[in-house]
Formats: sequence, structure tokens, C-alpha cells
Amino acid sequence: MLLSNNWKDYELIDASSGMKYERWGNIYLLRPDPQVIWNNGDLFEKYHDKIHAVYYRSNKGGGHWDNLKNTPSAWSVNYKNLTFNIKQMGFKHTGLFPEQSVNWDFMINKIKKSGRKIKVLNLFAYTGGATVACLSASASVTHVDSSRGMVDWCRENVKSSGYQDAEVRYLVDDVVKFVKREIRRGNKYDAIVMDPPSYGRGANGEVWDIEKNLCYLVELCSQILSDSPLFFLINSYTTGLSCYVLRNLLDIYINNKFPGKLTCGEVGIPITNSNLILPCGIYGRWENNE
Repeated sequence: MLLSNNWKDYELIDASSGMKYERWGNIYLLRPDPQVIWNNGDLFEKYHDKIHAVYYRSNKGGGHWDNLKNTPSAWSVNYKNLTFNIKQMGFKHTGLFPEQSVNWDFMINKIKKSGRKIKVLNLFAYTGGATVACLSASASVTHVDSSRGMVDWCRENVKSSGYQDAEVRYLVDDVVKFVKREIRRGNKYDAIVMDPPSYGRGANGEVWDIEKNLCYLVELCSQILSDSPLFFLINSYTTGLSCYVLRNLLDIYINNKFPGKLTCGEVGIPITNSNLILPCGIYGRWENNE
């Protein structure tokens, strides 16, 4: 398991009974997490004096934030030289997945060590954690997401990190349709990163189902890789999907065409107030042998 343990502005302090207690800068949040099936005490009772906000699920779906202290509508956290804007979103999210810092480090190191200008495609790109990371390594990035709000949020993160003048394209689009157009246009990329949801809808209502569509998308993406690709990274939070599924896809569609190194596994975050680790998803990577 790859551990996200280089943060200063983020900390997973404790986890118990379906909840996790976190520090985001100087803001403390209590949020649900389905992986936390163990009972390690009542976190609200334990930390209520410090908690700024709690997210409560609704029996009818979704939920709401209960702000116990004067919680700002938005604030920022830093990871090394990257700055991200944090907000209370619906369905418990904050606009950032801190465990992905291990993948940001991987991408930054690969791009810098390549010694050449790298063109990156970020699909299902959300608020742009990977986009900002790659820009910080002087890559050019095409950022694609079906949600205009998420794309606008990425613009904020890019600006907050000081890369507003870097080479970045922001596109609100369905990723499959976009990749098909890139094939027709003959556009190529040196690196591709994607974070596909289990289910979703494209910019015009297109239905996405990871089990039905991911294989096809990876095959399409293999057609827009440059002659000397650097890496291909897939992240997933889909429950029940093994990391070896991602590795197998990369082996069939990428490694057979561009022999390199394949790795896969879990990402996780150490829990400060115990010796436990919270698993936070899976990844599959193909990278060249440079």
C-alpha cells in the first residue's frame, strides 16, 4: 500500500464507527467513511470541542453539513508547493482527495526526470489535483471533466498555486467523446491519468458505467499516446474492483504496445491517534523504463 504521509496541512486524526476526524489546515471536520467499520469510541464525544463541522447522512440519500463553529465557506491547504481550495460539498466531499498526493509525487518525479516537455491528458479530472501537480513539473495539461463547476474549481486551484500562465486547457466534455475526437484529430499525449467514477453522466447526459466502459476507454486512450509515452495512471474508488483489474487493462492495451513497468495496489492514509491505516482506493500504473 502507498501511504500519503507527507502532508503538513492535512491530518487524519482518528476513525471509528463509520466516521473519520480530520484536520484541513486549521479546520477540523467529522465525515462518514464506509471503510471505517471498526469501533474505536465515539469521535463526536471525544473531539466535540474542536470540531468545526459534521456531515450527517440522510436516510433518503445525500445528507448535510452541520457547522458547529464559524467554518469559512472556502479555505486553502498546501501540499508542498501546491495550493488547493477546500469547500464543503454535498455528499460529504471537500473537493480534494489527500491520499492522491502519492500519485502527484509519482507524476511530478516522472515528468521532471524525463528531461523533456511532457503533454498530459487528465480525464475525469475533478478539481484538478493531478492537473496542478503536472503543471508544477512544467508539463502542459489538458483537463477534461463533465462538470463545469469542477472545471471552474480547477481554475481556482491552478491560480492559487501560481500556474495560471502555464499551458493548460480546460474542457467541459464527456471523456469518451473527447478521446474519440482526439483520435480523429491525430492529437497525441505523453501521459494520461484518469479517475473514473463507478457511475456518472457526461456533459450531455451520457451514461458512464466503469465495469462496462473502462476497458473501451483505455483501448481508445492507447490510440492517442505519443511514440514515447511516459506513464498511464488509473485511480479508482469502486468498491469490489481489484487493483489487478486495472493492471490487467494496462497490460493488455498499453504494455503490449509500449513495454514498460506495471504496478498496482492500494493507497491509504495513516491515522495519527492509532497505528491503523485507512484504505482509500486503488491504482494501476504503467510507466516507461526511463
